[in-house]
Amino acid sequence: MPQKIARNQLWSWAHVERAALARDLADLDEKQWASRSLCGRWNVEEVVAHLTAAASIGPARWVTSAVAAKFNFDLHNDRRLAEHLGARPTETLARFHAIRTSTTSTFGPIEAWVGEVLIHGQDIRHPLGIKHQANIDATTAVARFLVKGDFTVPSKTTSAGLRLQATDGPFTSGDTGPLVTGITMALVMAVAGRGAYCQQLTGDGVDTLFARCTRA
Repeated sequence: MPQKIARNQLWSWAHVERAALARDLADLDEKQWASRSLCGRWNVEEVVAHLTAAASIGPARWVTSAVAAKFNFDLHNDRRLAEHLGARPTETLARFHAIRTSTTSTFGPIEAWVGEVLIHGQDIRHPLGIKHQANIDATTAVARFLVKGDFTVPSKTTSAGLRLQATDGPFTSGDTGPLVTGITMALVMAVAGRGAYCQQLTGDGVDTLFARCTRA
């Protein structure tokens, strides 16, 4: 049984990942800022604004916003990220940099908010070809969180019936079923619905995992 991770350690990982992402974004040009991310319809700049919004809104305001959007969470997210888009990408980045040590969040375990920056960071980096080596303990904690439940993404459903095994760390999930192996970050991204990362995985279960990502 993995030992429970202290809150301050989890937030420290989130802060480190935000700072690393801010550094990676510092030299992007206008075309790169406008590039499509792996996060659906949002471009790179919009994903950054979404991360700023997520670190700037507490439970009470989140509920007010969700009610105002009639629980249309796409609309809710679009409205909140719009608040944090700058007049130009450099301003959007400055706003993101300002929240890098924030511990503001809405509902749910802190692992979810570590995952927020890990996953969205890769949503940005992957299309741009930016390499990043995240802390393996942080990535493992997020992987374990994702396979336990469907929180903001259907990650437990996506990984159900598969055996997942990391090749660079201690993460494993599932006792039976087709095997999927690869680095922890690729497993995290795949169970979070990012099918592009299935190309980095091997095993008899990869096709099943990819099909579930496509449906998600």
